[in-house]
Amino acid sequence: MNYIITVTLLCLVLLCSVGCHSPGRLESSRLKGYALNYKTPVDPTLQSKLETIDTHLRADYGMAREQTSVGILDLRTLQLAMIHPDHMEYAASVPKVGILLAYFQLHPEAATNLNAQTRHELGLMAKASDNDMASKFSREMGLREIQAILNSYHFYDQKQGGGIWVGKHYGKGGERIGDPLSDFSHAATVRQMLRFYLLLEQGKLVSPAASKTMQEIFASPDIPHDDIKFIKGLEGRDLQIIRKWGSWESWYHDTADITGPDRHYLLVALINHPKGDEYLVDLAKAVDDLMSGAGAKK
Repeated sequence: MNYIITVTLLCLVLLCSVGCHSPGRLESSRLKGYALNYKTPVDPTLQSKLETIDTHLRADYGMAREQTSVGILDLRTLQLAMIHPDHMEYAASVPKVGILLAYFQLHPEAATNLNAQTRHELGLMAKASDNDMASKFSREMGLREIQAILNSYHFYDQKQGGGIWVGKHYGKGGERIGDPLSDFSHAATVRQMLRFYLLLEQGKLVSPAASKTMQEIFASPDIPHDDIKFIKGLEGRDLQIIRKWGSWESWYHDTADITGPDRHYLLVALINHPKGDEYLVDLAKAVDDLMSGAGAKK
């Protein structure tokens, strides 16, 4: 009898041990194998909630449906929601993510051996959106080489509405290569920006080590966030945020990977309206309330 009890207790301990650790492994495995492509379905519940948020905000700011493109990917549940995911917009500074990717693709040794000065300069480009730094790196590598690398990851597909495009050095004048669909010098879509951050999380941009180093560069704790758009909307919340924003004339965009207690999600919004900044602030608040469960408590 004692033998049976002992064996039973050992089995229960083993089962508990497996049960306690399995969800984390399963979540990691599911995320690693998840693919966001043109056939990936949205989650009906999350889609409805995102559309409701967007409808209310557009009404508040007098925006038409075609002026907002938004996407959410919950990295914990892999629920996806997107509005106008393949509508390409002039993207201002957002495509600087392509310059960062190209640098690591062409300098794979930088993943584990990046000198402090270059790390800081890349951080100024990615986090502080420094045009001089962006132009320095894009001129060193060449626009065609940068775009070829973006294309190799399928971040731009002419047959699917476009995507991320880097066709001009940041700053005035100089070489310009317009994208084949809209002749934008810099462009992006919601779907492809979500893919960029997803692949970064999965360690699939260049290499796991390079992806990790790129995340560290986006974070760059020595460089303060620009307190606008998503950052302003999420002020005071216990969150870690890596992001790339952009603004030019009536184009206002923000894209981010957001982590906090009981939530980890990607949020992308490309807005073409004079009140775009205000929309982005309120969108970030509403989506974070939704993802944290706070919205359901109100």
